[in-house]
Order: sequence, then C-alpha cells, then structure tokens
Amino acid sequence: MALPSGVPELSSSPLALRIFGLTGGIGSGKSTVGRWFRERGVPVIDADQLARDVVAPGTQGLRAIADRFGSGVVAANGELDRKAVAAIVFEDPEARRALNAITHPLVGALFAETTALLDRRGEPLACYEVPLLFEVGLDQMISPIVVVAVPAEVQVERATRRDASTEDEARARIAAQLPLEEKVRRADYVIDNTGSLESTRARAFHVLEAICARFGIDPARYAASADLTRP
Repeated sequence: MALPSGVPELSSSPLALRIFGLTGGIGSGKSTVGRWFRERGVPVIDADQLARDVVAPGTQGLRAIADRFGSGVVAANGELDRKAVAAIVFEDPEARRALNAITHPLVGALFAETTALLDRRGEPLACYEVPLLFEVGLDQMISPIVVVAVPAEVQVERATRRDASTEDEARARIAAQLPLEEKVRRADYVIDNTGSLESTRARAFHVLEAICARFGIDPARYAASADLTRP
C-alpha cells in the first residue's frame, strides 16, 4: 500500500515556475505519460516518491511513524514496512488520520523545497504527478489538471497483469479511488490511452504544447526534433 500523497503547502511567495497536475486511475498509464514528459525535459515531481523519501531510513518521518505505531512497522533492513502499516490503517480511520498527520506536512514541505529549487534553477514549467490528486483536493491549488484515461475494464486487466492480483482485488483498489469518469469530467485536459502507444504519445505532446501556450512558454523547449506533432 502506498502511503498517502500529501497536500502540499504551496509557497506564499510567488514563483515564476508554473505547475500543472497529472493524474489518472490505476492502470490508466499516468506514470508512462509522466515519463514521456520527463524525457522531454519537463521536471516531473512524483508525489509517491516524495512520500517514500519522507519515510526513508533515518528520517524524522520514519521515527514518528515508529513512535506512533510501534517498532514492528520498521523492517529488519531499517526501511518502513509498508505492508505492516497498511494492515494497521486499512480499516482504522483514526490510525489512518494519525499516519496522514505525520506524512502530509512532510510531503508538503518537501514539495515546496523541490519547487523552490526548480524555480531558482530557472525552470518555467513543472508537472506534479499525483495518483489521488482530486481525492486530496489538489485541484483547488494546482491548474491545469491532466487526466490519463482508459475504460474501467482496461484498468482491471492492466492492474491484474501488473500487480499479479486477482480481478476482485483490482476492482476493490479501483473502487477505493474517485471514479475515473469523474476525474475526466473535472479535468482540463484528457489523454485517452486506449489506442496505440504512438497515438497516446501524440496526444500527450499535444496536451504539453497546449499547456505551454496557456502559460506563454515556447513549446520548442520541450520538443524532440520534429516529434512534437502539431495539429
């Protein structure tokens, strides 16, 4: 179980850096699109990676979780035992709130530190990749929002293949998130990932170009030769 990705405390100081959100559903291909953006030179901040970083061995986050939930949540190698934590918080709302109270501020602080660094480096644009973007209210803080979408049955098929899970397990995980069709309805841009890899790439880079235009950024900064297809 992935630890919750926290709501970042956006800096009160204005940044020249513009940030857009990237999300989707389980098995929709969000991470693939994020990788393509990264390959084009767009800094992609991965919320899941931030959540892992703040509970790495030796961190304040890991110590706080161990203090709250006991040393049994720390594996023999010194890393957080995510399965042990998941077993504790899965059906215990109070425990889940306690975990979130530890991790969310730390993730928010690391997000702010990362965006400030990118801003000082002169980056004009960054992507925040967040699985539960709408669920944690980030759509109220970051705009525009890009959603990568596939039909529900494709989600199930991909999730079972990727995670070696049963169909019931995949459907339960999907049901725990905001329905993908609702995310599509609330998105500023939608990348349909039901076709070929090439067609999805083309859609992704059309969206990237549209975001650049929205912010007045030259899309050539993120073009790989003539690969950025224009309408």
